[in-house]
Amino acid sequence: KKAVELGLATPRHVKTSLAPGSRVVTKYLEAAGLQEHLDTLGFHTVGYGCTTCMGNSGDVEALMQAASEQGVVTAAVLSGNRNFEGRVHLSVKANYLASPPLVVAAALAGRVDLDFEKEPLGIGTGGKPVFLKDIWPSAEEVDRAVSANV
Repeated sequence: KKAVELGLATPRHVKTSLAPGSRVVTKYLEAAGLQEHLDTLGFHTVGYGCTTCMGNSGDVEALMQAASEQGVVTAAVLSGNRNFEGRVHLSVKANYLASPPLVVAAALAGRVDLDFEKEPLGIGTGGKPVFLKDIWPSAEEVDRAVSANV
């Protein structure tokens, strides 16, 4: 939510998808007003359960496929429970497990070698650098959202 409010967007070279564990999670995200922001960032629901983790979230961009075929190590960041080469797509050689908010943060940054404490995720409205700390919800914000919607 804060990422959208601060003017961040997911870079074009990043493939995004959202596959919650169940439809109940979708209802929580919608009730909390978060799904519209996830949609804005490209995290549309593509299915449920293991959809993304087993490569069923759709094709990757042709440029990513070509880069992989030329030996470039492409990467994925996912919130699944297992990690191995080709898990998300056969052309993806490096897979990293992260919490869902860190998956979104990595997508916003457009790279996996970011130092979240020292480097911005991107440039927001007005040319201002936006860091992870700027979009991370406080414990109180999380508590309010959970209490009201879960």
